[in-house]
Amino acid sequence: MKSNVGGIDKILRIVAGLALLSLLFILEGSARWWGLIGLLPLLTGTLGWCPAYTLVGINTCPAKR
Repeated sequence: MKSNVGGIDKILRIVAGLALLSLLFILEGSARWWGLIGLLPLLTGTLGWCPAYTLVGINTCPAKR
């Protein structure tokens, strides 16, 4: 896995992931489980690798261009 997610992209993914995960605590009932979608951007941001970017050929990591 080569890194393909750059600095600003990582920060935005982590913030979006945490915001979505907060839905687990904010929403009630079965709708709260939609917050688990936040795991995907959180993981791709912390790992620095996005499988969708690999498929499309996008690379926002300046060191790996």
